[in-house]
Amino acid sequence: MIRVIVAGAAGRMGQRIIHMVQAHPQLRLSGAFERPGSPAIGKDAGAISGLGETGVRITEGLESVIDQADVLVDFTFHEASVQFARQAAEHGTAMVIGTTGLGPEELAAIGTLAKDHFPCVQSPNMAVGVNVLFKLVEKTAAILGDAYDVEIVEAHHRMKKDAPSGTALKLGQMAATALGRDLAEVGVMERHGIIGERTDREIGIQAIRGGDIVGEHTVYFAGAGERLEITHRATSRDNFARGAALAAAWVVDKPKGMYTMFDVLDLANF
Repeated sequence: MIRVIVAGAAGRMGQRIIHMVQAHPQLRLSGAFERPGSPAIGKDAGAISGLGETGVRITEGLESVIDQADVLVDFTFHEASVQFARQAAEHGTAMVIGTTGLGPEELAAIGTLAKDHFPCVQSPNMAVGVNVLFKLVEKTAAILGDAYDVEIVEAHHRMKKDAPSGTALKLGQMAATALGRDLAEVGVMERHGIIGERTDREIGIQAIRGGDIVGEHTVYFAGAGERLEITHRATSRDNFARGAALAAAWVVDKPKGMYTMFDVLDLANF
């Protein structure tokens, strides 16, 4: 059995990941931890998540459990993820990172650590359907080309801290690459006031925040006289957690380095 530790075990995603880890035939929850001072410390990880007693207590910090696992699953905060990667490098522990809000420098730092010390699956969204969406957007953009304007709208719950979502940015990157553009140059994340006509090359990404929306992403390909829309709606966090469990079972025996859910799902050459 593959031993798994879960970061942020008492959070919404952490709880669902615990469920999916325990449901996976190849995985076993061996550790769970929270930030210092969390009221969940000392409590049973399964009881916290509504799964029932697992015998695994939530401890304080990664160092308290990292020697008990083959792989760490992390859906926490971008700054914490980089620190966890440094600790994983010291122990040679595989990682699955679904944290959003990671900047280019943070991703580069994790990539350097993984290259030399451990295998890591990193994706802004672990859901199987979303990763198929990434590929569909790439293919659609390549087929339709510059004659169609690309716009992305994403919606999430009111507690989400980053915007646009990592998934929306990845969708923008997939479309931009297929069109021979650089999202950093053509991405438009906000529109307000007298902004003039839309340019031919820009890719708009707009964010909605409200209520308890789990996650919705729509990519618009708007042409003359017609519009193609590709949408993914998540109604449960289980989709993300299930994908994380798949990645955890897949990554442990892989060579050191960075991987994506395309590798896990064999979509890299789709």
